[in-house]
Amino acid sequence: MKQLINTLAAVSLLTAASLSFADASSADLVANALIHGDRPSEDAADDARRMPLEVLAFAGIQQGMTVMELEAAGGYYTEILSRAVGAAGTVIVQNPPSFDAFLGDAPATRVANNRLPNVRSTRTNFDELDAADNSVDMVTWILGPHELWFEPAAGVTLGDPQDSFAEIARVLKPGGVFLAVDHDALANAGPETGGTLHRIREGIVTEHAEAVGLEVVRVSQLHKNDQDPLDNSVFDPSIQGKTSKFVVLYRK
Repeated sequence: MKQLINTLAAVSLLTAASLSFADASSADLVANALIHGDRPSEDAADDARRMPLEVLAFAGIQQGMTVMELEAAGGYYTEILSRAVGAAGTVIVQNPPSFDAFLGDAPATRVANNRLPNVRSTRTNFDELDAADNSVDMVTWILGPHELWFEPAAGVTLGDPQDSFAEIARVLKPGGVFLAVDHDALANAGPETGGTLHRIREGIVTEHAEAVGLEVVRVSQLHKNDQDPLDNSVFDPSIQGKTSKFVVLYRK
């Protein structure tokens, strides 16, 4: 009951903040997904920190969409996206094969026994996405673009940065959107911080997105934290789970 009250209160706050009609509808869809009876309680316990209602309302999630979720990991957002797009929609989840040891059986457990029937799982690097040209309404990459500069093992990459953004543009329909969320880096930081601190500068992501024909639609400050020094690892206990993050929506 407390979760329901908190979720509905969040919807009211979003509406009061003068969201467009589409955004308000998106907030309703996400709110209903958050209180779905089959949703794991451990996911709900993380909502205050992750703010999925605000993030996906900002992105404009709609029923019937085909969504490609890059770096879906254990499926926290997969669960929400699946319920939000509904039976007429599809969620294509992607994880790199190099993450298998880290993720274990979490992705498979999330969709076991056909509990999320509109979800299709894929295992590819970021520069070889398993989706047809112009077939996806929305691509989400939450806490992940920095991975393009991370090597899980010596000489092993997760995808060429330029080719990976080209793949995002390829799979998106004309007018489709790309939601990017990641840990902020210092204003003068180079892309190498993606591999060392697991942070990336917003401008680097935007440069790569614009290079493949995506344009910035809007930017949100909802995940900003002025207390984050931006120069330490996101796994540093002093900042883990509280990093400042950029949230940007691009359109093809």
